[in-house]
Amino acid sequence: MGSKNKLKRFRENDSFSNVIQPSREKLIADEFPYKGKWSEAFFCNDRPIVAELGCGKGEYSVGLAQRFPENNFVGLDIKGARFWRGAKTALEKRLNNVAFVRSQIELIEHIFAKGEVDEIWITFPDPQIKPKREKHRLTNAVFLNRYKRILKENGTLHLKTDSEFMFGYTQGLLTGLGKEVTYAHQDIYKNHDLKGPLTEIQTFYEKQFLAEKKPITYLKFKLD
Repeated sequence: MGSKNKLKRFRENDSFSNVIQPSREKLIADEFPYKGKWSEAFFCNDRPIVAELGCGKGEYSVGLAQRFPENNFVGLDIKGARFWRGAKTALEKRLNNVAFVRSQIELIEHIFAKGEVDEIWITFPDPQIKPKREKHRLTNAVFLNRYKRILKENGTLHLKTDSEFMFGYTQGLLTGLGKEVTYAHQDIYKNHDLKGPLTEIQTFYEKQFLAEKKPITYLKFKLD
């Protein structure tokens, strides 16, 4: 993507009612206006809140918002030029139950309050395979503790990835921590019993992985 297109998308994001782009400084200073107030101040209802972390182009957040109007969805990603597409689509489809926040995932506790989120989706994160990159894996122990604090009791997490390494690493970590894995599959498209958004919503990258014949893995788990 050219720099002109990126700048154009950044400007459009500024005008979108469903996009929030706080500075890192304001987040760290706990000056984010929706933390603990997403239901009353942004969505103006008390529906469950579902967060998608590393939402990319926003396909999953938008797809889930269409299928589950009884929930509210918040997609997080540091690359606003990517989720511009999802935000624009949501506005075009008049979906008032989905929002996008431009932020690093490590700051998630400055975006949501304790127990504010009902469910988390992590879709096709960078597996950060090199050992020195483990601190950036979105399912390492530090990140899991962050998620646990913002999740409601008995909240659910989903990991959907093409990386067998990420799948195995996360499953092993959860087992070692004594956490509950409620479902695990190493190739969801070979399980014909799986229905719904897990296989019906496909991201831009997922379609590429499927074209390369890569198996798509899935974990569903809890942190209580």
